[in-house]
Amino acid sequence: MKPITAPRSACARTAPPLLRGAITPAPWFGFWRGLAFALWPGSRWPRGPVHAWHRVAQRRRRVLVALVLAMSGAALALRLHDGGTTHDALWWSATALMTLLLAWVGVGCATACVGAWALWRGDARALQLSGPRTPISAGARTAIVMPICNEDIAEVFAGLRATCESLAATGAMPLFDVFVLSDTADPALAQAEVRAWQRLRDMLGEPVGEGGGLFYRRRRRRAKRKAGNVADFCRRWGRRYRYMVVLDADSTMSGDTLVELVRLMEQHPRAGIIQTLPQIARPATLHARAQQFASRVSGRLFALGMAWWQLGDAHYWGHNAILRVEPFMRHCGLARLPGRGALAGEILSHDFVEAALMGRAGYEVWLAPHLAGSWECSPANLLDELQRDRRWCQGNLQNARLIAEPGFRAAHRTMFAVGALSYAVAPLWLLFIVLGLIGGGPSGVAASLWLLTLGLLLLPRLLGVAAIVACGEARAFGGVARLTGGALLELLLSTLQAPLRMLAHCLYVLGALTGLKLEWKSPPRGARALGWLDATRRVGALVVLPLALGWGLMRRAATVAIAPMLLPLTLAVPFTVLTGHPRAGRAVARLGLLRVPEESAPPRPLMRAGERTGFIDLEPVREGPATAVRPLRPGGWRIAPTMATVLMALMAAAVPLPGIAPELPPQWRAVSDIITSAHWREPTLLAQVQPPLRKRVLRDKPARMIDDALRQRAFEAVQRALAAEMPPV
Repeated sequence: MKPITAPRSACARTAPPLLRGAITPAPWFGFWRGLAFALWPGSRWPRGPVHAWHRVAQRRRRVLVALVLAMSGAALALRLHDGGTTHDALWWSATALMTLLLAWVGVGCATACVGAWALWRGDARALQLSGPRTPISAGARTAIVMPICNEDIAEVFAGLRATCESLAATGAMPLFDVFVLSDTADPALAQAEVRAWQRLRDMLGEPVGEGGGLFYRRRRRRAKRKAGNVADFCRRWGRRYRYMVVLDADSTMSGDTLVELVRLMEQHPRAGIIQTLPQIARPATLHARAQQFASRVSGRLFALGMAWWQLGDAHYWGHNAILRVEPFMRHCGLARLPGRGALAGEILSHDFVEAALMGRAGYEVWLAPHLAGSWECSPANLLDELQRDRRWCQGNLQNARLIAEPGFRAAHRTMFAVGALSYAVAPLWLLFIVLGLIGGGPSGVAASLWLLTLGLLLLPRLLGVAAIVACGEARAFGGVARLTGGALLELLLSTLQAPLRMLAHCLYVLGALTGLKLEWKSPPRGARALGWLDATRRVGALVVLPLALGWGLMRRAATVAIAPMLLPLTLAVPFTVLTGHPRAGRAVARLGLLRVPEESAPPRPLMRAGERTGFIDLEPVREGPATAVRPLRPGGWRIAPTMATVLMALMAAAVPLPGIAPELPPQWRAVSDIITSAHWREPTLLAQVQPPLRKRVLRDKPARMIDDALRQRAFEAVQRALAAEMPPV
């Protein structure tokens, strides 16, 4: 029967006719109920067929576990020789933390090593095309969806234009439809989006009428953020399409990559999600350039290593990926997490959960790091990146509640645990440092363990540089000398950022666990200069207390080990402003450092995505007070404030300690140090130390603490005193 259609409004003419479907989320078991289900005799979740790659993945993951256990076991054996045969609770606590943290670092190092091996020898089990030129069926209709919310108009539509033009050049444009899914709340900005959509249709030659492959939809009821926006599209038009490519507002993809993704899905019918490896595009600031360089040098090895371990149980990052629509609608509905607090409610990091649900339904999730032509933008400065990390932290900790859900594959359970631990490791590092300071500072064996940890952290960077040189790609990075210099500069920047990241992640974990309000705002995209006032307000409030405590403790020789943490925190404000300014990025680019191949031979989609002139006039005039993060203007950056702040920080670091905080007298300080050492390490010395006697000061009790008996005794004492002073009669 032909469906009855109502007259369509002007707003409805921006989208195709509806073909409704359903996404019904199933309620969660919950952690304890899921654990009981797993332990109950005879309760089993139905499993799909076992394929050859499952057995290969199990063997590879056993190798990973063996490598991590070997590294952490060797460090533990070395640690057991420190401090004799008797150990106190403090020593065992530090040892347990050390073993856990070294295992965490070992996982990353082992993944990078395997990635270097896969880059050198290849991986026969990786997802591959059997025929690169295989014709695509006309029924393989694919929707490209781009959810946006209060975004930069020129940035969004310039990138989308580049993607559509590249796709049209392949001749496969009739297989694709493009949807801009807006959650923008500002009416003026929403009108600008409609005008930009109409202009993009004119640029692409779309017909002016009901048809066309470029559509715009603005939700009136903005629920569940990006996940709800994509689910709303699936309910309205999902049944029209076999596949769906999800983009972010700053994403750009080449047409060849999009067509290859469709071919991969056609040739692998069990694949539910195929995730590309997005590269950072068009960095303007020093911070963004460093992130781009790191993703191309060592990030490629990590991605290849993850694909080697995971195979068909890979990650989904929520964008620059293709999904099979029918199983996504049937199995990937997201129910609310029960309970109260910050870790309940709507799921924030929906992508990991959707990958696990797709795997539970019997479909495969693949990471394809070999596919080029996939780009995204990076936050321009460290503060914007930390703002993004805040919501990622809460989402990953929230996903840890789903570890015991029945039917999830072991790799996806591990993915939930690793995602939560990636932020929870920050307070663990801080606790380990504090325990080390209480224990009297680093010993010889502890120094060896720190060197081992440093080696495990540096090895992925060394392997990344060596892999580029061995593959003959060094020239595209500016030559071996500039490649090495860029690697050293990126290492320096990441080292200076590490203490600030650790403190920020500690606060984010604390906020997620205590239920503090989370502001869900996307960081500004594009090159924007970070203001000194904003940097001082946000960074200064974070580092003042740790700096005060650190410099106050520096009078003890054992705490000199925290100096590498205190200096970056002291320079946090000028460092954040300097690395977040495009002028510093341009200066480094002129030196030829942090260079990537896209700079010397930029792909055409990237060049077109950077041309914003076609949409820049559509930006609405924003009303309201000026913010501390401001657009660039000529002469907007001054070197004098940076140098003055750096000079003040260095002077503060060089001032003698008595000038920072008064110290105790030498004899009192010596007794205090002996007592602290005796309490933690040698309890027998405590009895030999006699601290100086203090004069006891008797304080008057408040009136509310005086009882009647005390009042009577005081009254009698006054009477006796008066009787003694009276002259005899």
